[in-house]
Amino acid sequence: MVAPNTGFAERRWTSPDGLSLFARDYAPGAGPAKPPLIAIHGLTRNSADFEGIAPLIAQSGRRVLALDVRGRGRSDRAPDPMTYTPDVYARDVIALMEQAGIERAVFMGTSMGGLITMALTAMRPKAVVAAILNDIGPEVAPEGLARIAAYSGQPVETPTWAAAADYAKRINAVAFPHYTDADWSAFARRIFRDGTEGTPVLDYDPDIAVPIRAAGAKALVPNLWPWFRKLAKNRPTLLVRGGNSDLLSTEIAAKMRKAAPDMDYAEVHGVGHAPMLDEPEAKAAIFEFLAGVD
Repeated sequence: MVAPNTGFAERRWTSPDGLSLFARDYAPGAGPAKPPLIAIHGLTRNSADFEGIAPLIAQSGRRVLALDVRGRGRSDRAPDPMTYTPDVYARDVIALMEQAGIERAVFMGTSMGGLITMALTAMRPKAVVAAILNDIGPEVAPEGLARIAAYSGQPVETPTWAAAADYAKRINAVAFPHYTDADWSAFARRIFRDGTEGTPVLDYDPDIAVPIRAAGAKALVPNLWPWFRKLAKNRPTLLVRGGNSDLLSTEIAAKMRKAAPDMDYAEVHGVGHAPMLDEPEAKAAIFEFLAGVD
């Protein structure tokens, strides 16, 4: 069915272990057929993160599928929280592609979504035509990941939508120092949903943090360079970095560009982790990049 006034159809698919998963499916505008784009959000977020950029990409003639990864948004929560890992997420994406009849796609991954893209490349390399990595790399700055791990899965008290907006600002103001109160209210609507008692609740399963806690401190600095090299060596790749990012440092970005000299690069000034991709610098880089991907 088509959701009212949103421009996307509501698509569901079934994971290999039987979960019902959700995606926003934006139909392409007129023009020659192009590989679709699959957009994958970050750790505690959902498909709403792409509501600014996804319709624009679709209007340019490319179908866009923005996913709710298991445990987030309108996708089922997993009975076993230890399945909240990039390799399982990647298998879920493969299941979507198989059930939707998609053999090849461009992937746009924010933070965790970029890790899933790299995992998918290792598992099903021919499925990935090109990749846009949003503020993520094969290693991350420990201070940024520690900041994210500190709030992920933690209970919050948000009895009103005003309180939800205050929480959104408290957690994310470091990334978006220019946001207004109206921006934070809109942000809250993306990361919270109406709870059973009518109060806002975070729109993800708090158990997504279980594998992170189980892995311990060593998991806070993953080394995924083999995945990244496999991705960037064989296909067009764009790296978008927030100029103030505490997760993808300038040093890590420089190492990535040295390892993949043909990779495109864009920096969004005045924004931290992670750009929303509707910023002028991000949009310009994405559309220029996609223009060369058939």
